[in-house]
Amino acid sequence: MGSKIAIGVAVVLTMLPVLLGAVPQAVVTSLIGSGGTTCTPSGTAIGEVPGYGPDQLANAAIITSVGKQLQVPEPGWVIAVAVAVQESTLRNLDHGDRDSVGLFQQRPSQGWGTAEQIMDPSYAATQFYRHLQAVPGWQQMSLNDAAQAVQRSGTPDAYGRHQADAEAIVAAVAGVACEHFDGLDCANIAAPTPAAFTAINYACGQRGLPYVWGGNGPLDGDAGFDCSGLTRAAYGAAGVPLPRTSREQYAAGPHVPAGAPLLPGDLVFYATAGRVHHVGLYIGGGSMIDAPDFGQAVKVEPYRHPGDDYIGATRPTTSH
Repeated sequence: MGSKIAIGVAVVLTMLPVLLGAVPQAVVTSLIGSGGTTCTPSGTAIGEVPGYGPDQLANAAIITSVGKQLQVPEPGWVIAVAVAVQESTLRNLDHGDRDSVGLFQQRPSQGWGTAEQIMDPSYAATQFYRHLQAVPGWQQMSLNDAAQAVQRSGTPDAYGRHQADAEAIVAAVAGVACEHFDGLDCANIAAPTPAAFTAINYACGQRGLPYVWGGNGPLDGDAGFDCSGLTRAAYGAAGVPLPRTSREQYAAGPHVPAGAPLLPGDLVFYATAGRVHHVGLYIGGGSMIDAPDFGQAVKVEPYRHPGDDYIGATRPTTSH
């Protein structure tokens, strides 16, 4: 990103009426959240969560307290608690896989500190948060992706299933209530930069228009879009120029490293025998908006499915 847009800035427009063929003049406000999650103090800590005992909740209270002291946004507390639920069931274990110990099963051999240090819940929580805050765009990631970016677990999809428990635990020990959305319906848009937000918002406004080979949309006199015409128009609305075809857009980059979590606004590409043939605009929650093919309309759909030919992603907002 350029100097005009700082890394990690998040923008959200909630329940915006999306206008067909136009870019709404939106009020851009900050979003504190992870993958479209907002957490706010409720003022009430209930102190109990079914299935979790006093010792476990005491450890969770330490985790949230450290997060508050480090000025980590509240959704970060939920991520940390979810990780500790997965790794240790919120118990300060003195054993684990290889040399892993503690609430987060951190490893001395991987630079997390000595075993004695890691067994101190406050120290372990501090180390987790410092690693989380070093992850670019963590507040726009799903809980699972943000957690995995820190933990690099051999079971990379394990953290998200603990989100509901983690939210209940944070509410119990810190009086913070969380609400989250998956971004599947374009009603709530979370993006890491204003340019990505504008691109997603524009593309959402084109839903229902037909797929048209070579189509650039109604503003250019076409009834609809093809896949790269949609992404080009969406980023054009944000002032970010893209080449015309999906192959050219993929070549233009910048590429998201393989295995790195996607952020809303990334372009996702598909190729057969190395030849790029399709592009969509990732909107978060595992979904993209795209102009799929003949006989179909611009729509939101999962960006991955079994047997697909996904090849990778680019991040046009890196320099904007």
